[in-house]
Amino acid sequence: MSSEYLIRSLLMLFLALFSANASNWLYLAKLSSVGSISDEETCEKLRGLIQRQVQICKRNVEVMDAVRRGAQLAIDECQFQFRNRRWNCSMLESVPLFGKVVTQGTREAAFVYALSAASVAFAVTRACSSGELDKCGCDRNVHGVSPEGFQWSGCSDNIAYGVAFSQSFVDIRERSKGQSSNRALMNLHNNEAGRKAILNNMRVECKCHGVSGSCEVKTCWKAMPPFRKVGNIIKEKFDGATEVEQRKVGTTKVLVPRNTQFKPHTDDDLVYLDPSPDFCEHDPRSPGILGTAGRFCNKTSKAIDGCELMCCGRGFHTEDVEVVDRCSCKFHWCCYVKCKQCRKMVEMHTCR
Repeated sequence: MSSEYLIRSLLMLFLALFSANASNWLYLAKLSSVGSISDEETCEKLRGLIQRQVQICKRNVEVMDAVRRGAQLAIDECQFQFRNRRWNCSMLESVPLFGKVVTQGTREAAFVYALSAASVAFAVTRACSSGELDKCGCDRNVHGVSPEGFQWSGCSDNIAYGVAFSQSFVDIRERSKGQSSNRALMNLHNNEAGRKAILNNMRVECKCHGVSGSCEVKTCWKAMPPFRKVGNIIKEKFDGATEVEQRKVGTTKVLVPRNTQFKPHTDDDLVYLDPSPDFCEHDPRSPGILGTAGRFCNKTSKAIDGCELMCCGRGFHTEDVEVVDRCSCKFHWCCYVKCKQCRKMVEMHTCR
């Protein structure tokens, strides 16, 4: 083995690891002890940031609390979307937050990257619209009368600012000089696909003005979709993600479907490089892969949340558990609902 080949191999390994840990900034969600990120000195103490992200933090201190809310938003949505899957976005106390799951080029990593890029764009845009930030506000480019005849007014969400900040902060590793590895290309593509889940689903909200509720004048503004809808869209893209490989087209390195019979992916689709593990068993060598032992399962379901698939054929335990629910609810004038507490026994199933 030549020294030149060895150096090239080590360089490629370094680049892969450098790109693979680009989601470390999600650890911001765990930093409740820091309090508000209010000065440049705090930026130096934030775990999970690379130096260039620290510099962005110092230049945009007032935006960083929104970024931290975005990190928490991404984690909460990931755990909701994957609540019935073998890997359920379980977190570690270390960096990277999701362990080895995001350091491999799997479709789960593609989902995390897309969702986290979208969450920063969403949280920063929301901070702009709420008047929290001096650097941005409502989108003033939306004004005048629309072709449909209504008046643009109110506070349109400044999604352009949120997307631009997400691109500069989240993509910083992959956009570093010399980053052309297949994993860097995968991450950048999925980051942009996540942001497009917001951009492509902006909606128009309106309010009518007039005597007795008439709509003599209608004012409207552009608003982001709820983040739950964004999560649903990215989860659909996860289910239909395309396995890709890197090829050189002219002087440019691009990702193309590994199976040539598949149609090329679009900018809105998620892409991945490596097949996923089955997530059935706890793997001590792979932090973040905890297995499904002890997970609840649905005895009657044939889907991934069913006991047969969730438990990977190992079988499951069944026990009767007392559950307390609200029942016999009545509306009282005016204006509250009063309920009783009912106890019942239900069967709970957990994987062996």
